[in-house]
Amino acid sequence: MGNFHINNRRYLGSKYRLIPLIKRVIDKECSSYNIFSDIFGGTGVVANAFNSRENKIIINDILYSNYLSYITWFSNGEYNKNKIRQIIGEFNNINATKENYISINFGNRYFTMENARKIGAIRDEIESISSMLTFREKAILITSLMYAVDKVANTCGHYDAYRKNLDNVQSLRLKIPFIRDDYNKNNEIYNEDANKLVRKISSDIVYIDTPYNSRQYSDSYHLLENIVTWKKPKLVGVSKKMIDRSDIKSDYCTVKAPKVFDDLIQNIDSKYILVSYSNMGKKGHGRSNAKINDEEIVESLEKRGEVKIFYTDYKQFTTGKSEIMNYKERLFLCKCR
Repeated sequence: MGNFHINNRRYLGSKYRLIPLIKRVIDKECSSYNIFSDIFGGTGVVANAFNSRENKIIINDILYSNYLSYITWFSNGEYNKNKIRQIIGEFNNINATKENYISINFGNRYFTMENARKIGAIRDEIESISSMLTFREKAILITSLMYAVDKVANTCGHYDAYRKNLDNVQSLRLKIPFIRDDYNKNNEIYNEDANKLVRKISSDIVYIDTPYNSRQYSDSYHLLENIVTWKKPKLVGVSKKMIDRSDIKSDYCTVKAPKVFDDLIQNIDSKYILVSYSNMGKKGHGRSNAKINDEEIVESLEKRGEVKIFYTDYKQFTTGKSEIMNYKERLFLCKCR
């Protein structure tokens, strides 16, 4: 059956390859710390790098699909490993022949019809047995399905659109998440607006990786959000998106970004603030251009303390085939007064 790891997922703006730089900066510039917060957690790979027996992590994301995966990776909720293995084995052996919500809406688009029927059947089955599951067991099963879906999706890593030619025809197969439960003792997990969350948490280090541009994650990952929440809403357009996504849209993808960023920074309770932000500026497609410029980032951080900037070359994940020249990922470190 095999295992999968937290980083085995395609995700726009993933900082998995940036982790070595983040660790070097923290090791060199920050004194001892016990609480590490990642308030725009995404897949959770950065928080995972700092999750240990010694440290507590606080992780947050506005998407419920990401939040539920954090319950899998970082909570200390009860679950039975043998039970999970047995259920996933049964899911992999499902022969789904009936049409369902996923096959009707996403079959022969984002997935082969066979995979679409199986995804819908598995998700329905998780709901039907949910009374026999702990919250974490249900989260683990849904996370396993979500990672398996990502492997067979007919996309380039997000769900804003699907490929015209259905060229990903591998069969859906769920695996077991590799979880370090010896690390998950006192972690805190949230599904909130980050600007509201920082007003009620306290950390030693707060890591910030806001959306950079006008591409809303609610649009890029609507399909996963739909599968995870399983409310089966009506869908619109060629991409089959949920009609109302207003509750998971981010002001950081709009002209409001500099103002909401400044509000965030001024209300953080932490010794250190570490901000990851690209230098896209006006280098890409219009929708890819950064919403906050360097001067605005530095101005907000300097209100809180001393600021240093660290650079690394970093290949950008774009939605097309074009390469962005002279692209650098930056880390802005503020040592708060």
